[in-house]
Amino acid sequence: MSDNVYEMPQMGNWPKKTIYTVIGAILVIFFLVKSTITIDSGYAGVIYKPFSNGVDTKTTYGEGFHLIAPWNKMFKYEVRQQEVFEKLSVLSSNGLDIKLEASIWCQPQYEQLGLLHQKRGQEYIERVIRPAVRSATRSVVGRYTPEQIYSSKRDAIQEEIFDETKKILDRQYVQLNDILIRDVTLPPTIKGAIERKLKQEQEALEYEFRLAKAKQEAERQRIDAEGKAKANTILSASLTDKILKEKGIEATKDLASSANAKVIVVGSGKDGLPLILGGN
Repeated sequence: MSDNVYEMPQMGNWPKKTIYTVIGAILVIFFLVKSTITIDSGYAGVIYKPFSNGVDTKTTYGEGFHLIAPWNKMFKYEVRQQEVFEKLSVLSSNGLDIKLEASIWCQPQYEQLGLLHQKRGQEYIERVIRPAVRSATRSVVGRYTPEQIYSSKRDAIQEEIFDETKKILDRQYVQLNDILIRDVTLPPTIKGAIERKLKQEQEALEYEFRLAKAKQEAERQRIDAEGKAKANTILSASLTDKILKEKGIEATKDLASSANAKVIVVGSGKDGLPLILGGN
């Protein structure tokens, strides 16, 4: 081989100081990588310390950059409100199968995040929230008929499911914000019967409304007629012969003073009033 060929230096030929420097740099990089943790927006962290007491249940680590011992481990949780969809099949009070679709709005209790991790783990939605909602929904829906669930009692049922689920989750380190019933599906025959009944009730209410309106109009006309009759009675009683004569004289004077009137008096009319002929 040519004398110009470059030969890689053997490890044994390196100075000990260089070897130690390289090893030290590798260890520093390793420790930095293992010790630096960044928690994103909307998340929080819980530390597990294998050489101490395990999960640190007293400290919740917020968003940002954190330094931890390289042998410890950080578990991250989303602490913003989350939406969980749930499809349920439950029985009504009369044993009919009802299908519900619900949205659950929930999030971990921030200050209890360490206990949530220790007691329930990162699968808390499957282990805690879904079972709680299913249990509460079956209990509540079992008190109502399909007709009540489908129409009049839907809001009340939703509120009761929320209240009963919240009682369970308050002891599970989870905050329940709301439960929304998105859809209710009944057996087709039951749904059709309920819709026909509701339509008949609506038609009956509309008929009663028309009757009430007609009665009100008749009453208004009666009151109006009675008012007019009473007014005429009062007016007739107040028109004496003297008042009529006075009104006649005033009318004659007004006619005589009109620029367009030509008046001829011929004798006298009834009750002594003049007989007036004239004008165009």
